[in-house]
Amino acid sequence: MLCVEAKSLSKSYGNVTAVDSIDLSVESGKIFGFLGPNGAGKTTTIKLLTTLILPTSGTINILGMDAARYPLKVRKKIGVVLQQPSYEPNLTVERSLEKYGMMWDVDSKTRRDRVEELLAAFDLQEIRKKKNDDISIGQRRRVQVAREFMHDMDLLFLDEPTVGLDPSARRGLLDYIKGKVRDGLTIFFTTHILEEAEYLCDEIAIINHGKIIAVDTPDELKNKFGREKTIKVHIGKAEDVGAILQGVGKYEVSHDEGTVITLHSADSEQALVKILQVLNANNIAVEDLSVVPTSLEEIFLTVVKNSNNNFGGKLASNSSSDK
Repeated sequence: MLCVEAKSLSKSYGNVTAVDSIDLSVESGKIFGFLGPNGAGKTTTIKLLTTLILPTSGTINILGMDAARYPLKVRKKIGVVLQQPSYEPNLTVERSLEKYGMMWDVDSKTRRDRVEELLAAFDLQEIRKKKNDDISIGQRRRVQVAREFMHDMDLLFLDEPTVGLDPSARRGLLDYIKGKVRDGLTIFFTTHILEEAEYLCDEIAIINHGKIIAVDTPDELKNKFGREKTIKVHIGKAEDVGAILQGVGKYEVSHDEGTVITLHSADSEQALVKILQVLNANNIAVEDLSVVPTSLEEIFLTVVKNSNNNFGGKLASNSSSDK
């Protein structure tokens, strides 16, 4: 079942197109990662999907409802944490959570239970009596995310939820999100930390210049765009190996800790066999070796770079045709 479905979705501001005829589909009970560089159209897309702004064209269906026709019904079924800080400066942490539950008409017993659960889950117990104005930016962000879980929802939009969090708090939040998804929640998740997306997301879309340029699972994105792997071979003696490595691919040699040959190849097994044969034929001992697959961050950078090149080419073409 699709939780989110957008077709030919666009949003323009005058002559600027922030979102350019995108199609999106998000399955229920999944974590959907939405990645892109700054200014790519991520936040505008979230505002469209959460009914905060109206599209210039296209359709949006959220939880089986036409978002344009039934925005209030949609809002009752979703949660939203945007990038912008949002907190009540004069309220304590626990009062902020309780107030949010009251705004959503959560009954008093459930409110109390959820406040305690969230204070523990987000490691906020020691600061529960402190005012939001007196805690750190990272702590405020944890409160901002935690309070969204005070109410029941079927779909949660998280726009850069871990900004300002230390590694421990970040991992705790990601694990909490995973647990909620196992209970049936669907997450639409944006981040600039690619390790988070790889750890968390079932499917990922990459947007640039307002257009979706890739959609797939993290593993399939690697298969499509990350065939090249990195091979590192640590050899026993620091000598000039450049002359004997001709023809094995593109490589670098470093001497930081002994001598390390770093080779990049789309056919890692064949390249590794070849380099080991060459080293063995020249009586060069191998102390250690590793084959490192391309990371999601490298995939992201490659896909965005290709998109920028294509976009720049179109701009140049359009400019030429205008003359």
